[in-house]
Amino acid sequence: MLQKDIDNPDQRMTQDTERLCKQLSSMASRLVISPFTISYYSYQCFKITGWIGFVSILGFFLVGTLANKLLIGPIVSTLVEQEKLEGNFRFKHMQIRVNAESAAFYRAGKVEHMRTDHRLQSLLHTQRKLIDREFLLYIGVNTFDYLGSILSYIIIAIPIFAGVYDGLTPGEISALVSKNAFVCIYLINCFTQLIDLSTTVSDVAGYTHRIGELQEVMKDINRKQCDEDWDSAGMGNFDRDGGTSPGSSDAAIVLNELSFTSPVSEDLLVKDLSLRVCEGTHLLVVGNTGTGKTSLLRVLNLLWEPAKGSVQVNASFGPRGIMFLPQKPFLTDGTLREQVIFPLKDLYPVTGSVDDERILRYLELAGMSSLLKRTGGLDENVDWNWYDALSPGEMQRLCFARLFYLQPKYAVLDEATSALTEEAEEQMYTACKQLGMTLISLGHRSSLKKYHDVMLRLCGGGQWELCKLDSR
Repeated sequence: MLQKDIDNPDQRMTQDTERLCKQLSSMASRLVISPFTISYYSYQCFKITGWIGFVSILGFFLVGTLANKLLIGPIVSTLVEQEKLEGNFRFKHMQIRVNAESAAFYRAGKVEHMRTDHRLQSLLHTQRKLIDREFLLYIGVNTFDYLGSILSYIIIAIPIFAGVYDGLTPGEISALVSKNAFVCIYLINCFTQLIDLSTTVSDVAGYTHRIGELQEVMKDINRKQCDEDWDSAGMGNFDRDGGTSPGSSDAAIVLNELSFTSPVSEDLLVKDLSLRVCEGTHLLVVGNTGTGKTSLLRVLNLLWEPAKGSVQVNASFGPRGIMFLPQKPFLTDGTLREQVIFPLKDLYPVTGSVDDERILRYLELAGMSSLLKRTGGLDENVDWNWYDALSPGEMQRLCFARLFYLQPKYAVLDEATSALTEEAEEQMYTACKQLGMTLISLGHRSSLKKYHDVMLRLCGGGQWELCKLDSR
């Protein structure tokens, strides 16, 4: 999970990266050619005007570079802030679009309009600040350009008024001035082109800062994932006191004195939790709202880092090992077949009459056979949004049809039947157990107890208790 100070990672990966590449491509030609032209004309300038002319031009360039550096500093920080606010505004826009119906039921149009407008005004205010600071930079760049042309004539005038060329005729002096002017002006122009890149450099620095932050966090995440201990250490079964009995080697998840908090709080949700999840032993996690039930799943799925202790997972994440059904059903776009077999489309070839029979059988088992008529078949493209077309209960049933099709060894269900009746809930849980899945469920309904063998109750304040259930 990305750190909370990394805002809008999607924007950093797409828009910021694209803009950085465009700015770098516009700078490439000047940066490649400039060293050669500057070297050649520096030699010619030194040859014609001596060290005074060359040092004057070089000093002028250094002064201009220092001035532009001072002007670029505030622009970079303001550009980073603008990109952040732009991403926040775009996210708010998307949030309203996705949840428009829910907002309408709350009659929250004016409130959301006010909040969206507040984000827009913050963005516009930052953009105005950026324009003002870039305006100062443009003044500095243009001033440097004009002063450069004046400096070239001063350099030429110094040896003339110093009497270096007193022995030359007016015609020879005129030719010499013309030649010297070309060399000096061209050298100054070469330096000026580099100074003109200041505005581009400020943008590049801002985008590089944002992309660099994202890369550092991603590298840190990858490094920590590679360092995870996947050793299959001693495993066991649950006992009545929450311990484990030795000798078992089928534990899929082992928690050892696990403590964790929310990323936005330092208060422990669970403290020193130790348990083992074994094949065939169904676990129910209960507790009041805010005690850390869903947070526990985030830690198990390696989305959150524990504050203390360890999480050992001895089964792979995915269709052949552990699958999660989140509290909010996830539906992809595409055909009915693609919904059921998700996420296997790009991993395995899943076509043919045998596969069709399995899909139809599991759709019927989940009570969703009616979808075939609504969609026109397994492979017919639909022109509507699945979230708009299905009720919450239908979405949960479709996710169970997907679970039946994939048949993982372990199924983690987070309030996966909250929109279903108790009768439908019984059908779903019975089917899961008949298909050989070991269940790890989160829920509030007391009816869930009969489908599980062990119950973990999260009591809040880091406290927890583990007990066996009398499933009948």
